[in-house]
Amino acid sequence: MDELLARMMHGVDPDDPGAFLHIFANLMAMVPWFWLTVSSVVCVAVGAWIGHRRGQVWLGAAWGATLGPIGWWFAWRMKPLPPPLPRPAYDRRKE
Repeated sequence: MDELLARMMHGVDPDDPGAFLHIFANLMAMVPWFWLTVSSVVCVAVGAWIGHRRGQVWLGAAWGATLGPIGWWFAWRMKPLPPPLPRPAYDRRKE
């Protein structure tokens, strides 16, 4: 706990009016941003893949982005869209 406090307060003068921003910047520097970003992209990609299998890519990606791996379950539980209807005969004659 003392090490965390020391890292958070590194180079901060508590009497300085901008001390809050300096402490906040020190805290943000300790966050593993790369791995958080990678895991978010993976969650969205897997959700989109599951949504693709159900015919609803964007909804699956939204579930993955919103809830992460828990959203995959919701994406998997979506009802598949029915196949598209055949085109009318007058459209087929043009081909």
